[in-house]
Amino acid sequence: MKIAVFCPNLIGDTVMATPTFRALRGQFPDARLTAIIRPHVAPVLDGTHWFDETILFHHRSDRREQRTHAVANLLRQMRNDVAILLPNSFRAAWVAWMAGIPRRIGYVRYGRGMLLTDGLKPPRDPTGKLLPTPIVEYYLALARVLGCRGGSVQLELATTPSDESAADRAWNQLGLAADERLVCLNTGGAFGPAKNWPAAYFAELARRLTRETGVAVLVLCGPAERAAAAEIARLADHPRVVSLSEQPLSLGLSKACVRRAALLITTDSGPRHFAAAFQTPVITLFGPTHIAWTRTSHPRALHLLHPVPCGPCQRPVCPEGHHRCMRELTPDHVLRATLSLLGQKSAPGTASLMVRNTEHQSTDRRTEPAATATWREAPSRDNFIFRDRRQRSRHGDMVDHGGNGISGATLARRA
Repeated sequence: MKIAVFCPNLIGDTVMATPTFRALRGQFPDARLTAIIRPHVAPVLDGTHWFDETILFHHRSDRREQRTHAVANLLRQMRNDVAILLPNSFRAAWVAWMAGIPRRIGYVRYGRGMLLTDGLKPPRDPTGKLLPTPIVEYYLALARVLGCRGGSVQLELATTPSDESAADRAWNQLGLAADERLVCLNTGGAFGPAKNWPAAYFAELARRLTRETGVAVLVLCGPAERAAAAEIARLADHPRVVSLSEQPLSLGLSKACVRRAALLITTDSGPRHFAAAFQTPVITLFGPTHIAWTRTSHPRALHLLHPVPCGPCQRPVCPEGHHRCMRELTPDHVLRATLSLLGQKSAPGTASLMVRNTEHQSTDRRTEPAATATWREAPSRDNFIFRDRRQRSRHGDMVDHGGNGISGATLARRA
């Protein structure tokens, strides 16, 4: 059997698709699996061994062989039996249809149902709105159409020797010791500036961490975040706070840094999922995005959110102009959460955190920012719980649908 897997368009989504890649390879050990993936996302999967072949595809690529018609023609020549369409886009289904792949499995979204042979309808509420569903399960449901059952939802990545060598060079140039405890910070993301936490907040957090715990702090970045990473290190004004802003950047370097870290503190962006894949403890700062979409069941993950009436808006730029969801999530609260994961005592003047099931509750609410919700990602099927249910806003019940399929999803098979 030949299976063409159209991979997600974003880095984080591709990491969340790794349980699906693993399930397909486990169910079809002798099949030829081909990944169709965007050029800038492909390095995420370097070092893994699920795919026999990789085809780079972007409809706006400068290279003709990576554009729509060239990729469709190549897939037609390969005579694949099945296409698994992880992106919801019309274009992905159109390419699979043009390639003459006889069986095309994907979600019925954006008017592409006619191009699918096996169309899954995503779960919706009684008003027709999409129900927030963990993307890991959303993708696995497509593999289950081909008979994939069970399996772990654990995210999985690997680093290559060149990734580790790049990290070694960065460690040497930045004066980091190989055996010292390191906290990585990460800001930005492809989604848009609404996810960003202020650089001054990151800098204050980094400075306090180095002074109060003795850890080193490394600020990660992609090419678009070089200036932001440099600004965080400059504002921190501490020799133990350094950044990758002047290093040769790659996804492999970022993966290796997260793999080595004692903790990652990040906005809701791709490196957050690197941490889950490498079992690195991670604190994610949420604002405009809905947490339930990106649930990964990482047992060492902590999510921080300052609920606001207008959120989560799912908009790349704050439509209200005030960006309260991120500005009112204070460095003090993030520091408390950081100390809890690092196993340190709370800093003077802050409350300790007590974990109860999936909810974090302060032992002294007088020092707790009243509207900030904190909770841990559970490895089981526990539901998310807000500390203050009056501040739930648009997050709803945040239900984890479990590991045996997506509640409410239905399958329609075309003849």
